[in-house]
Amino acid sequence: MGKSVILLIILACSLYGTVNAYHIIGGEIYYRTVGYNTATGNYRYLIILKLYRDGDFVCGSRQGCLDYFENPVPINIFNSAGNRVGPSRLMEIQFTRPIRDTLKNPCLAPQTIYLEVAFYGSDTIELPPIQGGYYVSYQRCCRGEAITNIYNSEREGSTFYTWIPGAESRPGNNSAYFGIDEAPVICSGLPLRYNYRATDPDGDSLTYSLCSALAGGNSRTNEAVSPPPYTTTVSYIPPYHGGSPMGGSPVMSIDNNGLITGVPNRSGKFVVSVCVSEYDRSTRRLLGVHHKDLLITVYNCETRITASTPVLLNHCNDSLGLSVPITNNSVAGFTSSYRWTFSDGTDTTTFTRDVFFHQFPDTGIYTVKLVVNPGLPCTDSMTGRINNYPGLRSGFTLSGLCRENPVFFTDTSSYRYGSIVYRKWDFGVEDISQDTSNAVSTSYRFPTGGVYSVNLFLRTNRGCEATITQNMRLYEVNPFAGNDTILARGQTLRLQGAGGETYAWSPGTGLNDPNIRDPLLTWNNEITFRLRVSNQQGCFGFDSINVKYYTGPEFYIPNAFSPNGDGTNDFFRFIPVGIKEYFYFRIFNRWGELVYNSLDFRHGWDGSYKGRPASIDTYLWILEGVDLHGQRISKKGTVTLLR
Repeated sequence: MGKSVILLIILACSLYGTVNAYHIIGGEIYYRTVGYNTATGNYRYLIILKLYRDGDFVCGSRQGCLDYFENPVPINIFNSAGNRVGPSRLMEIQFTRPIRDTLKNPCLAPQTIYLEVAFYGSDTIELPPIQGGYYVSYQRCCRGEAITNIYNSEREGSTFYTWIPGAESRPGNNSAYFGIDEAPVICSGLPLRYNYRATDPDGDSLTYSLCSALAGGNSRTNEAVSPPPYTTTVSYIPPYHGGSPMGGSPVMSIDNNGLITGVPNRSGKFVVSVCVSEYDRSTRRLLGVHHKDLLITVYNCETRITASTPVLLNHCNDSLGLSVPITNNSVAGFTSSYRWTFSDGTDTTTFTRDVFFHQFPDTGIYTVKLVVNPGLPCTDSMTGRINNYPGLRSGFTLSGLCRENPVFFTDTSSYRYGSIVYRKWDFGVEDISQDTSNAVSTSYRFPTGGVYSVNLFLRTNRGCEATITQNMRLYEVNPFAGNDTILARGQTLRLQGAGGETYAWSPGTGLNDPNIRDPLLTWNNEITFRLRVSNQQGCFGFDSINVKYYTGPEFYIPNAFSPNGDGTNDFFRFIPVGIKEYFYFRIFNRWGELVYNSLDFRHGWDGSYKGRPASIDTYLWILEGVDLHGQRISKKGTVTLLR
């Protein structure tokens, strides 16, 4: 067996799985006779299947749910005895089409239905004429969710079939079909008149009836390949049934011309099945009963028509001149009309709620009256006022973009037909409430560099308001000259400036180049350098470093200290001179207990032990490091703690 045949069988079998196609809400199947094979005596047929789905339905996270058309799908052919003729035949989608309809009534809410239809076609199928003919069927689980007239509709299957007449009748027949693929909008409590006439290519006589929708074979929950006769119907919820699928007063009915009438009295989704019986006009022989399931959605279309446009409109825009944009916020029907009457002596009628522009002859205060659906019972009106004083130009300038200096702001706004009476600046500093000003020109010193969103709010004496926003980048430098340092006489030091792009050290005494970030210092006397750091935006800042010189290399250590908080000798620390590395600095009490262990010579011991002040006593210290020549230096001694 070839690979393509095996693949076809696997695909056909997979279509009988347990996937629930909740989205299939209706359909029909019919046939065409396209020829006769004189060599075999077989008729050639084409099978057409139409399926409908709810275009708005989505499965979400539900497993086993489909929200698209399957492709391909299987059909089965049976003889009148109920025996299947050959294997399942696969039908491919030929095309799909959206079906949309909106209630086009000026007095009712514009409800919209969105469906999709898929047209499936088969290859040419040859069948010999036999007594009793053939049944061609498509069966599938499941119907749409929350259908009003069917129990557990999401578990209820569907059967669509057509009958090809046998040798005793007219095997070369073409079946009737419904060529109407629409989504009629139906309103609860309003009369319904809808032409649902079928088409018969042979011109046979057609009669119509409302009939029961068929369930999906012998099982209501799983796929099945069921032979005829097809008599298992869906489980209708009383008082609904096939002959009265929607209720109402009067109930829905269909005449022999295919006209559906009635007055539905309940909102919801209803499955409606229409059957058309096809008779040979000469012999009056029944050639088949064709049925189609469709979903009809009934809306509560009642609405209160409400005229709505701004009660007060301040026209301030400078670019539009005296042309004012008019907005329409009315609640109305799809085909409502809107009549606008202006106090400048003009009026206009619009048919959409889109914004339109009205040209006034001059500045001033005008009234406008809006009437929705003039001349109809469902009408409403309102009156508004328009202050037509355009010409507000808003904006501001700023200068100074360095954090160390205040930034200056100037309001450059102007108003042609009035004056600006109020302004408020907001400089965009988060978590600070005092970053505003009401002045025309103002300045503000920002705490840090970064991007700030600056807003200026304006109000005029004509009621116009405007807010202008600018994003401002504030630059800053963070100068750092280094930590104060003690050197041994004769020892050099590489300074390490940071925080900007250009550097200047002063004085230049002892430096090989005072205009670089890391000059080399060769000196022997105490000196303080001031470093100026700047960037390409012109922002600058200063920092300093003090350098002292002692005889060394050596550790300088006092013999007493008084940690009493008076600011003098409160810490015991060593001063390294010409030392490049420290190994340890430890302090012990007279019992040999370690009370301090650190290499932070800038801070030192604060005279505490285990979180409490140490007692007045003499303590032993030891210290070790390596000097600038690589020699190890070890020191020890005592220090007296005084209070």
